[in-house]
Amino acid sequence: MQAWQLRWKTLEALRASSKGRLSYCPRWPRDEEILEECMPSLVLSAYSGWILHSVIGQSAQEIAPCRSSTHKASTPLTNRSSPLENTSASSQGSSSCSSPEPSETKGNGDLSLLEMDQEVFPAVLPSKVTEVEGCIQLYEEIHRLKAKEGLRQRQEQQEQMVRAVYNLASEQLKRFDELKELKRHQEFQDLQEVMEKSSKEAQGQQEKLKEEHRHRAKILNLKLREAEQQRQRQEELGRLRKEEGQERLRRLYSIQEEVLQLNQQIDPNYRHKDLPRIDLSAYSNRGNQICGMVSGLIRTTSERGFPTPVDVANTERALQEMRGLVSSMQQEIAAALEEKRRRDEEEERQKQKELQKKEQMKAQTPAPEQQSGGKQQKEGLQVKAEESTMQWYQRLQDAAEQCVASFSEINNCKDNNEVKKIKTDLQKAATIPVSQIARISGSQLREIFDKINNLLSGKSVQTGGRTVSVTQHPQGLDFVYYKLAEKFANQGEEEVASNRDAAFPIAVVASGIWELHPRVGDLFLAHLHKKCPYSVPFYPALKEGTSMEEYQRMLGYLVNDSKMEQQDRFLKRMSGMIRLYAAIIQLRWPYGNREGPHPHGLRYGWCWLAQMLNMEPLVDVTATLLFDFLEVCGNALMKEYQGQFWKVMLFIRDDYFPRIEAITSSGEMGCVTRFKQFLEKCLQEKEIPLPKGTLQPSFWKS
Repeated sequence: MQAWQLRWKTLEALRASSKGRLSYCPRWPRDEEILEECMPSLVLSAYSGWILHSVIGQSAQEIAPCRSSTHKASTPLTNRSSPLENTSASSQGSSSCSSPEPSETKGNGDLSLLEMDQEVFPAVLPSKVTEVEGCIQLYEEIHRLKAKEGLRQRQEQQEQMVRAVYNLASEQLKRFDELKELKRHQEFQDLQEVMEKSSKEAQGQQEKLKEEHRHRAKILNLKLREAEQQRQRQEELGRLRKEEGQERLRRLYSIQEEVLQLNQQIDPNYRHKDLPRIDLSAYSNRGNQICGMVSGLIRTTSERGFPTPVDVANTERALQEMRGLVSSMQQEIAAALEEKRRRDEEEERQKQKELQKKEQMKAQTPAPEQQSGGKQQKEGLQVKAEESTMQWYQRLQDAAEQCVASFSEINNCKDNNEVKKIKTDLQKAATIPVSQIARISGSQLREIFDKINNLLSGKSVQTGGRTVSVTQHPQGLDFVYYKLAEKFANQGEEEVASNRDAAFPIAVVASGIWELHPRVGDLFLAHLHKKCPYSVPFYPALKEGTSMEEYQRMLGYLVNDSKMEQQDRFLKRMSGMIRLYAAIIQLRWPYGNREGPHPHGLRYGWCWLAQMLNMEPLVDVTATLLFDFLEVCGNALMKEYQGQFWKVMLFIRDDYFPRIEAITSSGEMGCVTRFKQFLEKCLQEKEIPLPKGTLQPSFWKS
């Protein structure tokens, strides 16, 4: 067999080996990994030993004669073949891991044959071995180059595939972006169309709303115009009603003024100085009743707002009646004068014949006069206060005015801050303790009394965290006198009017201060008389040039913005001041000097009651004040005057009370009924109870 045939046979054997039959994965690893796998030396299969054994056996027969001559050379060959043996061994070991068990047995047989051959043929020809090894290496190199070329081609294919995939992905991404952009554009177009459609609808709705708004605005403007016109008409009607009401009110005031003037024309003494036999008490009484009726009518209309035409008609009828009354009185006087004149003429003609008779008639004339005077005292009452009472009233008012003038510097300080501060501190020191008077305990009242007394005595007192004394200013004492008296009067008008029991603690402190500082008492009476002229008692007369507002203030009413206060509020204030006055005249400071007389005791209250009963009653006022005075002071007057007091009570019930009922209308009988029940109960029980709120002896121990 030729050598080249052996080589191809060897290659075919190698191709048929397990190495040659290996299949490779189409997905190749990286170049570096492939090259690393190719670097190790190739391992021959298990059949390589058998092939070599056959080849070597044939060659040994040819070269047997020269075996001995080449023995020395066999050693190197053996040594050189050692790599082949190692290769065979390694190949055998390698194949043993992957080949089945028979292959391992066959491989072992080949190795044993090879060892036997090596023993028989210790050496192989170097040329053959070298040629085989060269063929193997050449095959390996060709295989490696093919593998490298295949790897390069595969790598190029992979790169081309990657580029193709990349290009495809890029194109798909572009298509996706284009599709997304197209979809977004379509959505934007749809949204824009929807917005345009909604905008058109909104514009249409807005136009519709504008049209409705214009229509409603037009309707509202018409309604507002109508409302404004109606309001203007109402205002005009209200203004006309107000003007008419004011005109009617002015008419009422003018009628009242004229009625009062006509009433003044009636002689208050109820008899003419030239006609002693004529009794005019009936005219005077009726005139007073007409004045009271007109005053009550004006008060009622003032409380309602403005008078009605019916009220004006009633007052005009009253005026006509008053005029008729005055006319009748004048006619009666004129007739009496005419009768007197005729009688005088007749007397002159018969003066000689009837001189004696005339003297007897003159002697008998006083008796009728006395009878007439007694009848007047029973039937007629005064409309003015007594002269002595008015002098006392005027003296107190003059003293109050002089006191105000005495502290004009401290009262009119506007630029001097120090004097203003002294004025403020003194006023607080005088008024705050009076405001703190209450039915808490006797010790509290004594503390307040001592504080006021110390201030009036020139001692320093604490008020508002500051030390105050009347000696800080020369006019300080007069200022404190005036403000303290004014505060006591205000407490009656405000505190006692709302809380009747408060009259007694205030009165006992005021009485004690009055006893130690008489000037405070005089100023208190001046303030009381000015606020409540019925405490004199005194009915102010309307003088010429005096406005109705000023006259109402003189009567004790509060007038604000030409509007008089309500009658209930007026009576409540008057009642509070009379109650305080009635409490003062019967109380004394328990820690003061009991030996001296009361500075303004019960005798002043008795005089007040007598003068009130000698004057014509006023609607509401007289009944209210008499009830309050007797309820507070009646028990003390009963104990002091005893039988005389009960005679006065009987006179009130039998003679004076019918006059009150005669001038009181049916709608104003509340106070009259209350006073009547009080009189009947007291006269029935012959006892007037202690007033509610009296300070008991145990109070001063608290």
